[in-house]
Amino acid sequence: MQHPPIEGRRPARERRRRTSRGLAAAAAVTMLSGVLAACSASADSGKPTLIWYINPDAGGQDKVAENCSTDDYTISTQVLPQDANQQRIQLARRLAAEDPEIDIMSIDPPFTAEFANAGYLAELPQELQNKLKEQSFEGATTAATWDDQLVVAPFWSNTQVLWYRKSFVEKAGIDMSKPVTWDQIIDAAADNGGKVAVQANKYEGYVVWINSLIAGAGGEIATDTDKGVDLTLELDSEAGTKAAGVIAKLAGSAAAPADLSVAQEGQAGGTFGSAQGAFLANWTYIWTNYDESQPEVKKDIGYARYPQTVEGEESHPPYGGIGVGVSAYSDHVDEAMKAIECITSPENQGVNAELTGNMPASAEGYDYQPLAKIYPADLLQLFQDSLDAAAPRTVTPYWSDISGGIQSTWHPPSAVNSKTPQESQDFIEDVLKGGRLL
Repeated sequence: MQHPPIEGRRPARERRRRTSRGLAAAAAVTMLSGVLAACSASADSGKPTLIWYINPDAGGQDKVAENCSTDDYTISTQVLPQDANQQRIQLARRLAAEDPEIDIMSIDPPFTAEFANAGYLAELPQELQNKLKEQSFEGATTAATWDDQLVVAPFWSNTQVLWYRKSFVEKAGIDMSKPVTWDQIIDAAADNGGKVAVQANKYEGYVVWINSLIAGAGGEIATDTDKGVDLTLELDSEAGTKAAGVIAKLAGSAAAPADLSVAQEGQAGGTFGSAQGAFLANWTYIWTNYDESQPEVKKDIGYARYPQTVEGEESHPPYGGIGVGVSAYSDHVDEAMKAIECITSPENQGVNAELTGNMPASAEGYDYQPLAKIYPADLLQLFQDSLDAAAPRTVTPYWSDISGGIQSTWHPPSAVNSKTPQESQDFIEDVLKGGRLL
């Protein structure tokens, strides 16, 4: 199924009618009774209830919503689907229909430009933009920016590190105090009965890995994004070929988990926690993932910088996170702006990180004292160093098509070879120009 990018704004009303025709057509059947009930209750009481659409988590956003509710408004949460693409579709359908029952949204970075370009996001006051830019990591600000304006408020900034089992690397004789490459960890795992766990299902998480491999080889997936659909794809490049080589090597080796082609974050974590666990590329929450379920695994976990694609060249770990935006169609835009300022304060970023393992989008958020009781100081520093070097996915309204095209042509991992980058680029170019469908 093709997911065309949402069009840019003409005059506002004209463009709203034109945007995402297919998504808008489906919007009529997506109204949620729970939201309507909440709004009805707020109308009866005279105190507005702001509806915040959140990602599934371990209660961090609910706690922050409670912290940021005031005498003037209450913040209530509605949980989006687990899958990032489904989150995009659900929000876009309702926004295309100008649904006023969405006030605040947690938005995955690759979809920020698309929503902003469509006019779905209320403009952040300049004073708030300045405050957010001052407090946030550079990568978080970049991911939250479209057309030279900060369009969402950075809430958390996630990155991946290389997790390893200390008992395994001792057996394999690897010095993890020095940078390691993907080739090295694949060989070490294959030679010593271990597995390298990654995310390689046909979904956004696989594209995150591909993007970081390409960035680690000095490339980018696309450039010239200011040209819209005429952007320049860079998959068919030396960097793309090196990235494909890493994937092909893992998929064809004894280090590949049996579920490689369907592995998402949870499955990869399961492999790492098994008797064959050796290496895992995954997000920051992994540190607390085994606290209760497998304390023996937790004691065996080590951590290092994300692996290099090319030996001697700096790795560029994945960048993930969430920006919090206000719907342009909300009936409570002013209140929602005050709410997101509170939601994304360093203090509440720390609260969320404590409960979910999704790290703050600001250095000040890392100063939240409970984090120091959960994470070793050198691990917190590794997270921040990794964020500084992280590679965001291409910021473009056409990311959904690009990502979908990569998933269609790089999956399954066992089919990736030296021809994949060129075939992928040709396919995506045809999709962008309307010649093919995803």
